[in-house]
Amino acid sequence: MSGGALNAALANEIGKLVADFTGRGATRSRAFVHQDLVVCLLEDGATRGERNLVAAGKAELVRRQRDALQHAMASRLIAAVERLTDRSVSTFISGTDEEGDSAIEAFVLEPQTQPDLSSDGSTPGH
Repeated sequence: MSGGALNAALANEIGKLVADFTGRGATRSRAFVHQDLVVCLLEDGATRGERNLVAAGKAELVRRQRDALQHAMASRLIAAVERLTDRSVSTFISGTDEEGDSAIEAFVLEPQTQPDLSSDGSTPGH
């Protein structure tokens, strides 16, 4: 899987994992793959309770809670990205905006392996 199909599969899978884990998912999610980087943007994901906390001046509490949830589900998110990209994740970075309404999940993939070269620099069999 590659291109738009991979982007859509990543956005859907990450969005579903977040929704299952937190009880509410983002209404918009987009994912992009560029070389060794996968980025998923999840928008409009704050719960009613989180919005009420933000309105009460507790935005920092919402952000810390979201950070803790993202950290707790890291292994599930990484597994999904590895399964869909067929590559290993070397680094996972997650963040939430001040109001907990938008989040970004970023994954750095291990470099793709290059084909083995024969002693004369050609690809074996060619």
